[in-house]
Amino acid sequence: MRDTSLVYPLRADGAVLLGRKRRGMGYGKWNGFGGKIEAGETMRQCAARELFEECGLTAAPESLEMAADLYFCQLSDMSWSHAGVVYFARTWEGAPRMSDEMEPRWFTLAELPYEEMWEADKIWLPMVLAGKKLRGTVYFAEDGDHVTATEFREVPFGEK
Repeated sequence: MRDTSLVYPLRADGAVLLGRKRRGMGYGKWNGFGGKIEAGETMRQCAARELFEECGLTAAPESLEMAADLYFCQLSDMSWSHAGVVYFARTWEGAPRMSDEMEPRWFTLAELPYEEMWEADKIWLPMVLAGKKLRGTVYFAEDGDHVTATEFREVPFGEK
């Protein structure tokens, strides 16, 4: 699988914008906005493009704040394994709108629907929302959904 980006818009009041997947892999789950990198893109450009395509927000790639550098590993099917870079967007233009892929909704930190998210997100997302910058690996069972192990360490990303 190609490497992916993931963006979580954060409002000044602490609310997080998530999107409920309307089709494809992860149907019905709440997630950040993102997808696979395309030829010629930087990961930040990928993240900004996916954010716009999936919910209509326009963010400058250089304004995205790197929050995590993760590797999603499924030992039973290495073709599925991929790197994923997670960003926060704190500034953007436009208002969230539904797309054919995602239905956006703001959540307070206390309201985050972890029970309707990927199992892995329940592990690493609270850490990055608390301000930790992470690098690590998430290992998945053969079903590609359940987490069998994780390895994380805090790192000082030298960039936004």
